[in-house]
Amino acid sequence: MYKRILLKLSGEALSANGNNFDPQILRELASEIKEVSESGIQVAIVVGGGNFIRGKVASEMGFDRTQADNMGMLATVINALAIQSALESAGVDTRVMTAIEMPKVAEPFIQRRALRHLEKGRVVIFGGGTGSPYFSTDTTSALRANEIKADVILMAKNGVDGVYSADPKKDPTATKYEHLTYMDLIEKNLQVMDTTATSMCMDNGMELMVFNMNQKGNIVRAANGEKIGTIIN
Repeated sequence: MYKRILLKLSGEALSANGNNFDPQILRELASEIKEVSESGIQVAIVVGGGNFIRGKVASEMGFDRTQADNMGMLATVINALAIQSALESAGVDTRVMTAIEMPKVAEPFIQRRALRHLEKGRVVIFGGGTGSPYFSTDTTSALRANEIKADVILMAKNGVDGVYSADPKKDPTATKYEHLTYMDLIEKNLQVMDTTATSMCMDNGMELMVFNMNQKGNIVRAANGEKIGTIIN
């Protein structure tokens, strides 16, 4: 069992049937996170904004890259508030902290305050990315995990149970890896995290577990240290 985890969620994992949010997905997510938190594990969350807009995609549509990334960061705040609402409906004490200051919506990210919330048993949700354009929420996860001294990043994938040699949905011969190093990710060009996030995790010895969040109970199992996906360190 880990003492402190950072759970990385994609925005798309919260949506279904073309809607930005799926209430059932949010309820099930909140239920699992509640179980993890009540077991004594400190939980932090970084969520993406892809169910609304991706900065890189928006820039390809003709938006200025900085503006596009700002839009994407705001989308992550919306998702953070949605997760907070689901968790609080389940009786879990939470705090949303954002890299972009918006005091009427959430607390600004301050490392020591985040650590204090975690020590008090609150689930902390980080929104707003890094607060700067040109950085992904993968990089945000690596940055925040190191800042809060998390034991592991649990990267929850939507329907994929680990890292494969190729896309298993397109290539039936794709091989699943049980264990990889960060150098393997770079040398094999495996699209798990962007290069900035990979380098940050590698340089700071941060463990990463990639697993399938769609299987009920997997978040709890991953938080308890079960090797249910691919381990990267």
